[in-house]
This record gives sequence, structure tokens and C-alpha cells, in this order.
Amino acid sequence: MAKLGGILLIISLAAAMPWAQSFRVQSWAARVEAKQEMVTNLQFYFHDTISGKNPSAIKVAQAPDTEKSPTLFGAMLMADDPLTESPDPNSKLLGRAQGLYGSAGQTEVGLIMAMSFCFTDGKYNGSSISILGKNSALTPFREMPVVGGTGIFRLARGYAIAKTHWMDITTGDAIVGYNVTIVHYV
Repeated sequence: MAKLGGILLIISLAAAMPWAQSFRVQSWAARVEAKQEMVTNLQFYFHDTISGKNPSAIKVAQAPDTEKSPTLFGAMLMADDPLTESPDPNSKLLGRAQGLYGSAGQTEVGLIMAMSFCFTDGKYNGSSISILGKNSALTPFREMPVVGGTGIFRLARGYAIAKTHWMDITTGDAIVGYNVTIVHYV
């Protein structure tokens, strides 16, 4: 009974907070009914740098036998990679790809990616899309699902087509072109 009383107290306190009232009165979900779906296509380049003095992705974990595996099976990396307008690393910065990816393939380079592409420029500034899926990194073209988003892309769904523009096999550094189709509400 004391546990139930504690839960009710927390609910009561939350209901009394001004921001909690605002969420109920101006719920975004209630406003979705009046909106229409829109399709947005984005193109940008992802710069994944593992080597050098200032890497944008670092290994945070690995299995005991990862170094013996030709696919680095079991390696897990955390990334904060720049997203740019062109393959040139000095081109206009559009945002950051923040998340993690791990080598999940024993016989092929198959990465499992959980990434948020967070945009910091133009009309998408402050919005993001989330990608969760397999990236067969050595395949010329690969498709990954867009499973959600924030800001303009709230409730997003869609797909991303990735194509490696450049890769250094010895370091793992890569520049990958992305063409993303997003369905979201206007």
C-alpha cells in the first residue's frame, strides 16, 4: 500500500507542474491529426575517422577474439561523425552522426548501426533522424531503415541508401554518401 501511495504522490506532483499541464493542453500528438504527410529527400556525406590524433569514432569494446577475426567480429565503436554537403571534409557542415556501430558479421563485414543524424544547419537545424539496422559496409549500395526522428522529422520513417565514396582499408576511415528518403508530418 505504501508503494501505491508513493506512485500516486509522484503522479500528483507531476500533474501540478506547469510543464506537465502544457503537455496535456498542447499535446503534439493531438495536433498530428490536422497535419499531412510529406516526403523529404536528403543527400549528405558521413565522415567516419578512426585513425589519427582526432578520431570521430573510437572503439569502446571488443570480444576476446576480435583482433583474430577478418571482420573484426565483436568490435563496438562510438561515433560523433561530421555530416557534410559534399565528400570534401571541409565542405559545409550539415550536422553530426552520433551513435554506435558494431561488427556483427563473422563471415562478412556487417555492421549493426544505431545512429542519430542530428542536423545543425538550415531549416532542419535541431531535427534528427534515427537509423537502426544492418550496414553491409563492403557492398556498393546498402539500405538501412529510418526508424524515427525529432523536430521536423518527428514520427519519421523511411530508408537510407549508403554508398562508400572513399575508404582506407588499413585504417577503416571512410567517407560515405547518404541519400535518405523520409516520410514525416508537415
